[in-house]
Amino acid sequence: MDQMLRQPLTDSDIRRRTQIFTILDEVGEDLDLTETQFDRARQSYGAVGDWLSGSTDPLLVSVLVYLQGSSALGTAVKPIGRREFDVDLICFCAGIASGISPATLKAAVGNWLKEHATYVRLLEEKKRCWRLNYAGDFHLDLSPTIANPVCGNRGELVPDRALKEWHPTNPRAYKTLFDERAALRPTFAGKFIAMQRDEATVEPFPVREAVKGILRRIVQLLKRHRDVFYQNNTQDVAPISVIITTLAMQSYAYCVRNHVFHDEMDLLVETIRMMPHFIDRPILDGRRGYAILNETTNGENFADNWNKDERRAPAFYAWHAQALCDFEVLRDAVGQDRVSLNMERSFGSGVTGRVFGNHVNAMSDGRKSGLLSVAPVVGLTTSKVAASTTVPTNTFFGD
Repeated sequence: MDQMLRQPLTDSDIRRRTQIFTILDEVGEDLDLTETQFDRARQSYGAVGDWLSGSTDPLLVSVLVYLQGSSALGTAVKPIGRREFDVDLICFCAGIASGISPATLKAAVGNWLKEHATYVRLLEEKKRCWRLNYAGDFHLDLSPTIANPVCGNRGELVPDRALKEWHPTNPRAYKTLFDERAALRPTFAGKFIAMQRDEATVEPFPVREAVKGILRRIVQLLKRHRDVFYQNNTQDVAPISVIITTLAMQSYAYCVRNHVFHDEMDLLVETIRMMPHFIDRPILDGRRGYAILNETTNGENFADNWNKDERRAPAFYAWHAQALCDFEVLRDAVGQDRVSLNMERSFGSGVTGRVFGNHVNAMSDGRKSGLLSVAPVVGLTTSKVAASTTVPTNTFFGD
C-alpha cells in the first residue's frame, strides 16, 4: 500500500482531527431518519407490498416490493426546507415480460393502489412512479420494474420519464456492491503510532467510531453539503444523489485498497478529491460526453442528463471544488469557533447548532459531576485520564 502521509502530524493534531470527525459523525447521525421514522416507513412499505401482492390484476402477479436508494443504503439525509423524507421503493413484477409498455404497467399499479381506502387519499402521480404522501414525516415513491432478460446479474428494467421505454437498472445488486465497499476497513498509521506513545503516558482520546461506517457518513455529509450549496439555486442542476454515492463509493474503495492514511479526516478528504477520476468521458454522437456507469448492469448511465443539459457537468464540478475546499479547511481548523463556523457554512446552522449544543450540555454536565478533565494536548473529555487537571473554561479543538 502507498502511504498518503504527506506531513507528520503531532499527537495534538491527531486528537483534534479525531474530535472533528466525531462531530461530523454526529452531524450525520442528526441528519438520519429517526428510529421512529424508519419503523413507520418500514411498516408502511410492508403494508403497501402486502396490498399489491394481493391484487387480482394479472399484471401484478409475483410482486415484490423492496426498499431502494438512500434509505436502503443508510445514506438518507433530512431535506432542507421541508420535513418529509424521500423513501424510494421498487415494485418488481417478476411475472411480466418485457413486451409490456411502461405506461400500461404503471397504470395497473396506480389503479390497484386507488382501490385501497387509505392509499387513494395519499396517492400522487409522478412521471414514472406513484407517491404516497405521509404528511409531515415521509413519502413513499413506488416505481414499477420488470426483469431484464439480458442482464446476467438479476437486473431489472424501469420506465423512462416519458413512459415510452424501459431502462436498465439493478437496485438490489447496487446495494450489495455499496455494502461490500462500505465494509472495507482503512489503515490509519498515524493514529496507531500516536496510540502506541499514549500507552506510556495517557489514555488515548476516546474515539467514537461511526456506527454506519466511514463511507456512509461521507455520502451523507456530501449530500448535505450539496443541499446547502444549491439551497438558493433555482436552476435544478444540483448533482443527483446516485452520482454522489457512486463516485464516493468508487473513490473510497480505491483509496482504502491502495493507501495508508493518518486518520479518518485524511481519508475523507482524499475520497472527495479522487471522485472526479471515476467519471468517464466517452465519445457520444461525435463529441466527448460523460458517463458514470452502474457497475452492476449494462446500459445505465447515471450522468445521462449531463449529455443532454450542458449546465449539469459544470454544476457538479463547481460543487465538488467547493466541497473539497470546505472539507480541507474543516480538517485543518483549530478552535471550537472555527470548527463550528465551517460546519455551519457547509451543513447549515440548524444541524450544527444542535450537535454543538449537545456537546456544550455534555461538558456542562461533566463539570457539575466533576468528570470533565483535560489531558495534555487532548482537549476536553468527560472521562478521567492520566495526568489531567480540571478545566474551568470552554476550550477544545486545539484552542
